Amino acid sequence: MPRQARIDAPGALHHVIGRSIERGKIFYDEKDRDDFLARLGEIVKQSRTRCYGWALIPNHFHLLLKTGNVPIATVMRRLLSGYAGSFNRRHRRSGHLFQNRYKSILCQEDAYLKELVRYIHLNPLRAGTVRTLEELDRYPYCGHSYLMRNNKNDWQETESVLTLFGDRVSTAQRGYRRFVEKGMDQGSRPDLIGGGLLRSSGGWQAVEDLRKAGIHQKSDERILGDSDFVEGVLAKAQERLHQKYALVAQGVGIEQLMQWVSDLTAVPVKSMTGASKRPQTVKARALVCFWAGRELGMSMTDLAHRLGISVPTASVAFQRGERIVDREKLELSTGSNIKL
Repeated sequence: MPRQARIDAPGALHHVIGRSIERGKIFYDEKDRDDFLARLGEIVKQSRTRCYGWALIPNHFHLLLKTGNVPIATVMRRLLSGYAGSFNRRHRRSGHLFQNRYKSILCQEDAYLKELVRYIHLNPLRAGTVRTLEELDRYPYCGHSYLMRNNKNDWQETESVLTLFGDRVSTAQRGYRRFVEKGMDQGSRPDLIGGGLLRSSGGWQAVEDLRKAGIHQKSDERILGDSDFVEGVLAKAQERLHQKYALVAQGVGIEQLMQWVSDLTAVPVKSMTGASKRPQTVKARALVCFWAGRELGMSMTDLAHRLGISVPTASVAFQRGERIVDREKLELSTGSNIKL
């Protein structure tokens, strides 16, 4: 069966689960975990992604992320590709480290944020990585200890989570910890792993009873939320899908895109190919890589071939272009040209 496309939008809350290939370890020691966290911290800060919760288990990880203008796919590609390369070099291995697709569930924030933070932060306890809640309070490889102020970083959204439990920090921490403690006996919580209203209606039997009564409600395994939320997300996703392929549908290709960028930057099209390091040329090439990758669906391999650069250089240019577009508020107009 063909895989469904990921669903994303600016400001969307995602529960991301990444697992190792063939159930092997993706974290052997503290160096691995520290490397992963350093990369995660830099990426969420650079992309203005908000991280509400996270946990590292030897063979998988959980993240609770709210995207800014950078798509979740870009955030995760940068995180996983960078970490996998570093891991392979450090442990003298080759080949894939992660399963081909991480799982990303778009979540209804108001209804599920607290539950997801608790579920994710209890993972080390459920997995046996720590034995007690007291150990979890200080465990440095889970966001729980940072909410308890026993560990510190500069990229986790601790304040916004704690305000859900009280106005004063000390009161909020106590309320949060009591909330976590009450969830210790809840088990794996399959109701929090997507399914739209199927989960929030009271489980599969409740939904089946509704269907027998002639009541049909919308669901989607990529989404966690009520029926109205699922309907709204799917409608917006379809709208974004149309936008994504609007240029292609109009017959726009890489040559037209490069001309548009040339008009915007005053860099001749022929100067965009090759390895020139002139700042304005580097900017133009970055914009071409980003928009061609995102809007035309071109692979980094195809872009590298067209621009006469290496694939890693194309990937770096894509990331640079993404930052330029975000900083300068640039966007493509499908009707005519690039607009500010």
